[in-house]
Amino acid sequence: MRALLSVSDKSGIVDFAKGLKELGFEIISTGGTYKQIKDAGIEVTEIDEVTKFPECFDGRVKTLNPYVHGGILYKRECDAHTQEAQKLNITGIDLVCVNLYPFKETIERTEDFDEIIENIDIGGPTMVRSAAKNFNDVLIVTDSSDYTKVLDALKENQDTLEFRRDLMIKAFEHTAAYDSMIANYMNGRFNNGFGAKQFIVGSKVFDTRYGENPHQNGALYEFDNFFSKHFKTLKGEASFNNLTDINGAVKIASSFGDKNAVCIVKHGNPCGFALKEALLDSYTEALKCDPISAFGGVVAVNGTVDLELAKKMNEIFLEVVIAANFTPEALEAFGKKKRLKLFSFDSEKLLRANDKADFKHINGGFVYQNSDCICDNEVTNAKLVTKLEATKEQIQDLEIAWKVAGLTKSNCVVYVKNGAMVAVGMGMTSRVDAAQCAIKKAKELGLSIEGSAMASEAFFPFRDSVDAAAAAGVKAIIQPGGSIRDSEVIESANEHGIAMYFTSVRHFLH
Repeated sequence: MRALLSVSDKSGIVDFAKGLKELGFEIISTGGTYKQIKDAGIEVTEIDEVTKFPECFDGRVKTLNPYVHGGILYKRECDAHTQEAQKLNITGIDLVCVNLYPFKETIERTEDFDEIIENIDIGGPTMVRSAAKNFNDVLIVTDSSDYTKVLDALKENQDTLEFRRDLMIKAFEHTAAYDSMIANYMNGRFNNGFGAKQFIVGSKVFDTRYGENPHQNGALYEFDNFFSKHFKTLKGEASFNNLTDINGAVKIASSFGDKNAVCIVKHGNPCGFALKEALLDSYTEALKCDPISAFGGVVAVNGTVDLELAKKMNEIFLEVVIAANFTPEALEAFGKKKRLKLFSFDSEKLLRANDKADFKHINGGFVYQNSDCICDNEVTNAKLVTKLEATKEQIQDLEIAWKVAGLTKSNCVVYVKNGAMVAVGMGMTSRVDAAQCAIKKAKELGLSIEGSAMASEAFFPFRDSVDAAAAAGVKAIIQPGGSIRDSEVIESANEHGIAMYFTSVRHFLH
C-alpha cells in the first residue's frame, strides 16, 4: 500500500504519516511535506523518485505525471486497467492526503498579483479530484481533522465504501470551494465583484430542527467560521426562524458600538428598542414600545446579562435571548424557563461579521449586491433643511431612529423619544400608512409621541406623513430627501415647527 502526502497545512501530518507507516503504508511526499516527515525520522520517498522526473518551473510542475495520476486513477477491479498499469510500470497509490496552497491567506496578506498567482494550486486540486473520482479504490483525505478518523478506520478495517464516499464528497467540496474563491477574487479585482458567475460558498454549522415550517428542512451555513468561532449555544436549540430573528435583532443592537442597546424582534421586525445607561433600563424601556408583540420574541442585548436583568426578562415569555455574555447567576435564573433559548458570542459586546455582500433568493435565481452600510456619520453630516434646528437630545434620538429605520422592512417609519423607540410602522405598502399605523398603536398602548424624533428610511413622497407626525407631537425628522415634492414636505415641517434633516442616503430593506 502506498500513501501520497502533500499538504500546505502541515499540522498533524507527521503523526498521520507515522500512523500510516505503522499500518504498512509506503509514504510518498513532496517538497516541504517530504522534509518535515523525513526530519521526523520517518522513512519517506520523494516524489521525483516516483515520477522519474525532477520538479521544474519553480515547483509549478511536480505531481502532474502519469506515474502519480495513473497510480491514483486506475481501477483495481478492472483487469484491463491492472494489466495496463503493469505494462506501464505504474504502481497503485491507495491514499492521497492533500490540502491546497493558502490562497485565502495570500489575498488577505498582499495585493501583489504575481505572488497571488503563484499561490493558485494546480497539482493539489488535480490529485484531489483524481483520488475522489476513484474513491472506490483510493482514500482521499483533505482535512487534518480527519487524520485520526482515517487511521482508526484503517486499523479496524472500517474503511468501507460509505466511509470512502463521505471523504470523496468532502474532497469535491474542498476543490469546489477553492476554485470558487479564486474566481470570486478575480472578479472582485477585475470586474467589480460582478462577473459572469457568482459563487456563494458556506460551511455547514448545524441542522435546524426544520425550516420556516415543519415540512421544510433547514440548516445554518457560515462564512469564514464566524458562527463556529463566536456563536455559543447555552440553552435550547436554534431554529431556522430563531436564526433569522437573531440576525435582525443583533444587527440593530450592535449598530451603536459599545453602548448598552437592547433590541426586541418579532418575526424579523423590531418591536422594541432602547439605549440607556444601564442594560436593565434599556430592556425595560424597549419592552414598553410593544409588550404584546414582544411576547415570544427575540431579545438582543449588547452587553452582559446579569441576574437583575434576567429576573426582569423572566416576567414574560421570551423565546430567545442573544447577548454578548451572561453571568452564571443569570444563566441559573433562566434555567427555570423551559422554553427559553439562550445564545451568546462569549464577548464583551455583540459581534457582527460585516459581510461585504448581500443576496436574496428569488424564483429562478438570486439577486446579489454590495452590503448596505448605515454609517455613523450619516446623521452628523445630514443637512438641515428647515428653519428650526434639533436640540442635542433630539439629534441623539434622530440617530437611533435613523439606524433602526435603516435596518427595518420598508416602508418604515420609526419614532424615538429619550433614547427609546416609542412607535414603529414597518413593511407597509404606503409610507403614510406606516406613519399612521405606528401612531395608532402607540396611542393604544398609552405611549406619548409628543416631543419625539422620527426617521423614515426613504423620502416622503407627500407632506401627509409630516402632517400626521406633527399632529402626534413629533419635533424632529430625519429622512433621505430626494422627492420631487421635497419643497412641500419642508414647508409642512416649517409650518409645524419641526426640525428636519436630509441625509441624501436611502436605506430600503425588502
